[in-house]
Amino acid sequence: MSSRDVILGRVRRALADVPDDDTPYEVAVQRGYRRAHGERSIGETVDLLAENLADYRALVHRTDAARLPGLLARLLAGRGARSVLVPPGLPADWLAGELPTRVADDAELTPHQLDRVDSVITGCAVAIAETGTIVLDAGPDQGRRRITLVPDHHICVVRVPGQVVSSVPEALGRLDPARPLTWISGPSATSDIELDRVEGVHGPRTLEVVLTSED
Repeated sequence: MSSRDVILGRVRRALADVPDDDTPYEVAVQRGYRRAHGERSIGETVDLLAENLADYRALVHRTDAARLPGLLARLLAGRGARSVLVPPGLPADWLAGELPTRVADDAELTPHQLDRVDSVITGCAVAIAETGTIVLDAGPDQGRRRITLVPDHHICVVRVPGQVVSSVPEALGRLDPARPLTWISGPSATSDIELDRVEGVHGPRTLEVVLTSED
């Protein structure tokens, strides 16, 4: 007897007393999950997001709409970036500062060409405070998934408080599951069997998150 047979046998025994006309699974299971843990003000939620982002080794910055272009220019200059990839729907006023050579998100760009780009700037779909996670859904201000996976430096702008939620269930309520979703918790990293951390394996080595107030 195989392991598969053993498992299926246990399932059959567990369901032996369930009538054929029992309520369907989708209806029978109550899904009144807790959507957040505790009550927080908007400010406390944003502070928790910043704390958890930093805990994942993302670099967190705070600014407002008026100072955002200057901050983006300084972050790129501080990185020594000579080129920056820009999604087609990134707000034009974000790019008002002195930026390096801009590279448009073009479907014809090869992985080798993307690898030569120093940085990428995107928006996001939503940011989750409890997990320190940024979610991208390939919206106009985010571009295709690969542009945030190949360049070594990713600057992600989060509009505060409109794009910040407390929990994963709240985030799921805002997202379209049919879209290509990328969930980012800090810069790309992995560890080998000796627990030696290596960054930049499956995506950007450096993630900078800019929390910009919408007021």
